[in-house]
Amino acid sequence: MIRALIVDDEFHAREELGAILAETGEFTVAGKCANALDAMKFIRKERPDVVFLDIQMPVIDGFEFLGMIEEEILPHVVFVTAYDTYALKAFDENAVDYLLKPVEKDRLSKTIVRLKKNIDDGRRPAVASSPEIKRVPCIVCNRIKLVNVSDIEYVRSGQAGIHVVCPSGEFYTELTLKIFESRTDLVRCHKQYLVNLNQVDEIIFHDSSQAEIKTKTSRRIPVSRRYLKLLKEQLAF
Repeated sequence: MIRALIVDDEFHAREELGAILAETGEFTVAGKCANALDAMKFIRKERPDVVFLDIQMPVIDGFEFLGMIEEEILPHVVFVTAYDTYALKAFDENAVDYLLKPVEKDRLSKTIVRLKKNIDDGRRPAVASSPEIKRVPCIVCNRIKLVNVSDIEYVRSGQAGIHVVCPSGEFYTELTLKIFESRTDLVRCHKQYLVNLNQVDEIIFHDSSQAEIKTKTSRRIPVSRRYLKLLKEQLAF
C-alpha cells in the first residue's frame, strides 16, 4: 500500500480526496493537513510515500511549501488544484502528476500507474528548483506569522526546536537550519546558530579563538572556532 498525505486548506476537499484514494485499494491515507506547517511536521515524522498537494493555499502555497522540505525526506508529489494554469510549472517541479478538482477516478488511475512506476524503479523525488525563501512561516498560538528573512537577526536550534529571532521577538518554526542555510542569505556561525550579516553590530573576540556577535538590538550569539574564519571572510576583515 502507498502511504499518502493529503494537504489542502479545504476540509471537504481533503475528505473527498481521502475517500477516493481509499476506494482504489492502492493507498493508505496516512494523514490530512490543512496547512503547510502541519504538513512539514507530518512529513518529517511519518515519511509518507506521496503527498497530494493543493497549490492555492493561504499563507504558503504548494510551490513555496516544496521549497521548505529537505530533499532527502521529500515524498513524491501529485498536485491537486481547481485550476489548470499551473500545469506546466507543476511538471517543471518534477511532480508525478497534476490532477484537477474534482478528481475523476479514471484520471486518478493514470496517476497510480505513474506513481507505482516511480516507486518500483526506486526514483527519488526531487524539486527541480529551490527558490530562495523570503518569508519564514512561524507558529504563534493559533496563527501562522510570516517573518521576512531580512528582519531576522539570527536563527537558533535547541531542545525546544528552531526559533527565529528578530527585533519584535522569538518565533518557533518548522523549517530546519539546513533549509535556512541553503535557501536564505543567513550564514552559519555555530552548529546551532545562523546569523543575518546585515544585523551584525559588533564581533567581540575572546582569547580562546572564539567570539561573540552582538546584533543591532544588543543580542549576543556565539561564534565557534570552526566558523570564525569563514565569518571574517564574509565580513571582509
